[in-house]
Amino acid sequence: MKISQLLENDAFKLISKTNLLDREIKGVECCDLLSWVMANGKEDDAWITVQIHSNIIAVATLLDFSCIIVPENIEVGEDVLEKASEEDVAVISTGLDAYGIFKVFFENGV
Repeated sequence: MKISQLLENDAFKLISKTNLLDREIKGVECCDLLSWVMANGKEDDAWITVQIHSNIIAVATLLDFSCIIVPENIEVGEDVLEKASEEDVAVISTGLDAYGIFKVFFENGV
């Protein structure tokens, strides 16, 4: 599944600027403990997290994640979105909880 395909679902909204909408999402990581994500995340994962500070951009860049998904309409600060845009990291917002996000990925073969 590509980021652009995920965004076709009205439940998801791109909130950062990126040129990588054709990037493939090959897996999903769901965790809020950054050290755990750094140890277990894989390249091309979509990362579901409620963390909204700039360290999430650093971790996503380090692990070369496809995107970051912030659930439950949690508001992300402009400073974090600016950093995401600088690093070309797709940050996606949704009103869905983690279970709902996983359902979408499962239904789309991820």
